[in-house]
Parts: sequence; structure tokens; C-alpha cells
Amino acid sequence: MRFRCLPRPRSLAGQLFAVQAVLIAVVVAGYALFTYVSDQRQAEDAAVRQVTAVARSVADSPSVRSAIHTREPTKALEPYALQVMRDTNVDFVTIMNPDGIRWTHPDQKQIGKRFLGRIGPARHGHTFTETYTGTLGPSVRAVTPVTDDGRIIGLVSAGIKVEAISERVQDQVTALFAVAGGALLLGAVGTYVINARLRRHTHGMNASELSRMHDYHQAALHAVREGLLMLDGQYRVALINDGGRELLGVGGERDVIGASVADLGLPAPLTGALLSSEPRVDEVHLTASRVLVVNTSPVSGGERRGTVVTLRDVTELQSLMGELDSERGFTQALRSQAHEAANRLHTVVSLIELGRAEEAVEFATAELELAQALTDQVVAAVSEPVLAALLLGKTAQANERGVELVVSADSRLDDGLLPSDLSARDLVTILGNLIDNAVDAAQGSARARVTVTAYASGGELVLRVSDTGPGVDAAHADLVFQRGFSTKPAGPGGRGLGLALVRQAVTRDEGTLTVAEAEEGGAVFEVRLPLGTAVGDGG
Repeated sequence: MRFRCLPRPRSLAGQLFAVQAVLIAVVVAGYALFTYVSDQRQAEDAAVRQVTAVARSVADSPSVRSAIHTREPTKALEPYALQVMRDTNVDFVTIMNPDGIRWTHPDQKQIGKRFLGRIGPARHGHTFTETYTGTLGPSVRAVTPVTDDGRIIGLVSAGIKVEAISERVQDQVTALFAVAGGALLLGAVGTYVINARLRRHTHGMNASELSRMHDYHQAALHAVREGLLMLDGQYRVALINDGGRELLGVGGERDVIGASVADLGLPAPLTGALLSSEPRVDEVHLTASRVLVVNTSPVSGGERRGTVVTLRDVTELQSLMGELDSERGFTQALRSQAHEAANRLHTVVSLIELGRAEEAVEFATAELELAQALTDQVVAAVSEPVLAALLLGKTAQANERGVELVVSADSRLDDGLLPSDLSARDLVTILGNLIDNAVDAAQGSARARVTVTAYASGGELVLRVSDTGPGVDAAHADLVFQRGFSTKPAGPGGRGLGLALVRQAVTRDEGTLTVAEAEEGGAVFEVRLPLGTAVGDGG
């Protein structure tokens, strides 16, 4: 069994076309009717004026008065009346005696008979008009007296048949309807063209579909947590959702709709990505406080219409990836240390098997003292547990890469010194990335070394990391902190993000970050973070 589908409602453009077409038709029809009635009235008024003028002219003619006084008025008046009819384009001119007996008539059989219609007012000296059905049918007629020295000696009636008046009006109405039809056709064509354009813009959807789509559109904008940004062809903000305002830091009362992307105050790399005409796929960009993944896609339809931008916040993910990288490095260091420990253990066992127990004890004791000395050195200088653990792990990592990591004697951070509002994750991000960057720079140098200094002074936490690498060109002193800048070849995951994350964390904690030339020829990075309360000089 098949069910018939309900007919789809007419599209909004179709409804507008139907309404406009009906409106134009009603206006044209109303105008035509008004013009027809007006022309009918004007034609009747013109006919009344015409027959009145003809009747008065005939009544005032001296030849008519003279003919009336003859013994046979018809013989002189009939040719004259016929001539006047032809010259004035009226249907009849009837001249009669005061009693209404005809002297002339277009139909000679009616001569001598009584005039059909009123003649009373004319017999009393008045000219009047009326519409009456006589021998020639319905007509508009005028009746006027013929006077001679104040006496009424005859009557004259001139008339035009109603049929003739209607024919005149019909000719005018035919032309009127031709013009009205042309206007209706022109209006219909114009309406169709406009509505065809509207149909393209609305994709043939009806009003309820457009309303439902608008509701979905608004709900989606507020429900989607990812940032959505739409730019027009001039790179102005055409639409932005709540997530986009939050991720770009343009929320609050500021209205950014219609503003240029260049005026939003975003970092230069992010602004450049948004202004690019080429699509961008999963690009990582930094704002003052977030790490964003940006995708852009141009909207085209025969001409450039704008750009759709999606934004994903990966700040937490990036931090977790950094921690994962550190854990992976720790794991690799532990694996290497386990391998070294196994070698040392085999050495101890071999010495015991050779009967050299005293040498075995001395060897094992020396190894334990070396490891314990490193731990004691780090913990003595930096007893803050998070930083101490980080430094121990990074020391093992650096050692595996042939780089010596040294905690300077100037370092002094006691446990409990750091305030609670200073995020441990930010400290790990700052110091961990600075050490990783320094190890990368120092690796392969003659005396590969990284020196870490951490102390509190004047209400500030000072973190200083120097290396024995090639250093930083003074011209690149600011560029090194931008995302994507690196003096090393890009790896599979890209480079140049670590120092950008450091600057982001420092900015978030209202600190300062500088880079200069180290005494040993490499680079020295220094971070100063406010502690909130004054702390004695630990350096």
C-alpha cells in the first residue's frame, strides 16, 4: 500500500510571486474599471454637450425660422437637417412644430408623426436633455425651442444613439485594456525575475523552513563549544559564536560584528592565518592565554564570499602532551639507567666471583655516593618538590644526550616558598621548555653544559637557564618567542612551540622573559615571576 505524500508548501519566493502577481492584477483591473466608468461618464457628458450645441445652432439659424413660416416647412428643412447630421456626426436632427409634429426625421416615414419624448420644458422656453428610447432606439437627446420675436414657433431635437456612445467607449476601453495587459505582463515578468533571484538566495525554502533553520542556527551557535567565526569577502566578522568570543578573547560587551580581523588585537601569526586566502588545516596558534588549533575554509560561489574559521582549544591538551613528553624522556632515562645499573651490577658480581670482595664493595659504594651526591646537590639547592623532581629528571635526560646539566650554587628555593596562586604546571612548562631548548642548543658543542639557576629575590621568583650553544642572534631576540620560529630543522611534529608556550605562561603569570648572551658564549634565558609578597634575597 502506497501513501501519497503531502504536497510541499510553496517556497517563500513562490508565495511572494503569487501575492505580487495578484496585487498587480487587482491594481490594473481596478484602474481599468475606474477608467472605463470615467470614460463612459465623459462620453455621455460629451454627447450631451454635442447634441445641445447642435440643437441650439439649428434653432438659432435664420434659415430655419424662414422655412418654418413657409407653407411647406418640410421641403426646406429636411435637406438642411440631413446636412447638419452629416456635418456634426449626430444620429438625428428633428425639427417639429410646437405641438411636437415632426417636420424632419432621418426616416421619412416618421415625418408628420408626433415626436416621441418629452417636449414640455421646451414649449415653455427651456432647453433640456434626456435619455429616451425613440424610433431609432435609446438615445441621448437635447430639445430646445425655436423663437421668433419672443414667440415659440417650433422645436428642435438633436440626438446621439446610446449604441454610438458605447462604441466610442469600447474603442477607448480596448486601448485601455491593451495598455493594462502590457502593464500586467511587464509587472509579472519583473516580479518573476525578482522572485527567481530570491528563490536562489533562499534555496527554494518556504517561510516555515527558513524560520526553523534560523532557530537551529541560533541553537547551534550557542551550543557548540568550539569556536566558529565567519568572515565576509572583506575579512570583516560576519558571525561569531560564544565559543569563538571566549577563545579569541573578544567577549564581553564589545561588539565585533562588522569589525575587521586586523582590528581584533590578535597575535600577528593568528591574524595572518585568518587573513589568508588559502585554506589552513589544523594549524597551531597561540593567543595570550590559549593554544588554538585553527582551520579555515574559503566560501566560494562564482565569487569570493568569505571564510569559515573553526577554533579548537588545545591548551590543556598541549600541557598534557608536554607532560607526556617529559614522562617519555624520564622513561627513556630510566631505561638507560637500568641498563647502566645492570652493567655495574655485573661488574660487582664479577669482582666477587674473582675473590676481590673489597674492590667490589668500593666500586658499589662509589656509584651510590655519586648518585646520592647528585640528588643531594639538587635538593639542597631547590627543595621545592615540583622543581626538584623536574631538575632530577631533566638531569638524567641531558646526561643521556651527552649534555651536563648543572644547578648553580646561587640557586636557593625552599619548600613552601612559592605562593598557591602560582601554578605548578606553569612552572613545569616554563622551566621544562627552557631546559629542553638549552639542551638542544648545547648538544654537540665542545663542553656541552646547561646551567640552571633558581632563587627568590625582591618578591620575585627568578629562573635562569644558560647553555654553551651557539647563542641567539640579537636580531632574533624577540622572534625566538614566536610560534614557529626555530634555528633547527622542523621535525614531524613541527618546531618553535616550546618558547612560545614559555612566553604564554610567563604572560599569564604577569612575569617577564628576556634572552641575552651567556658568559660562556651561549644564550641565557631569564624569567622573573612575581610572588605576591616580598621575599628575602636567596641569591
